[in-house]
Amino acid sequence: MGKRGYRLDDGQIEVVDDIVAEILKKKSPAERLKIGLGMWHSARVQLLSNIKSLHPAWDKEKIQREAARRLSHGAV
Repeated sequence: MGKRGYRLDDGQIEVVDDIVAEILKKKSPAERLKIGLGMWHSARVQLLSNIKSLHPAWDKEKIQREAARRLSHGAV
């Protein structure tokens, strides 16, 4: 366990620091949405890059389909 007793396992993989939580509570819904969309975009860019490095022979469309599959937990 960490300093504050947080557990990092299959049941809980993310922990928001109390200070960060307070900052986010003060944001408007639009600001929080903008932050979330920015995080999603960043994750997608990193995922596309990773897939491309793992499968250099794949074309752009196949890489994008694989990223969409992973980001949607297999729903597409």
